[in-house]
Amino acid sequence: MERIIGIDPGSRITGYGIIDAAPGSLKFVACGVVKTNPRHPFSHRLNEIFEGINEAIQTHGPVVAAVEDLFMATNPRSALKLGHARGAAVVAAMQNGLLVCDYSPRLVKQAVAGYGQAEKSQVQHMVRVLLSLSGSPSTDAADALAVAICHANQYRLALR
Repeated sequence: MERIIGIDPGSRITGYGIIDAAPGSLKFVACGVVKTNPRHPFSHRLNEIFEGINEAIQTHGPVVAAVEDLFMATNPRSALKLGHARGAAVVAAMQNGLLVCDYSPRLVKQAVAGYGQAEKSQVQHMVRVLLSLSGSPSTDAADALAVAICHANQYRLALR
């Protein structure tokens, strides 16, 4: 059994999802979001992301972090902010001794919905089905759980 934290970075909301994965089995552990205060300076918001992910890792004890990679944003400023947020989350994982694996948004969507261009609502629905959840997590938490599921699937393929 491997405990995985999936991270969906965002400068305003960073989602995280934790699952236990074993051959033929995925089990939901926890999920949530780190919401930053938009009135704080950006550097403080990066620290909020770091602290939130750090707390989730220390509370749930994953051994690996799966992080969604950057996509090509049309706005360069947004892409830079997203990259900074992603960096804060990756540093939190590294500071806790976790192996960090990166996955493209397309691969994550393919892993859970079977289609690389799936809508957020489709990903959210499939995460609920794959993890047998009674309710739907927020879209950011569902995206993070999808990243963790993608890692579990990729890890199984690598073992073959």
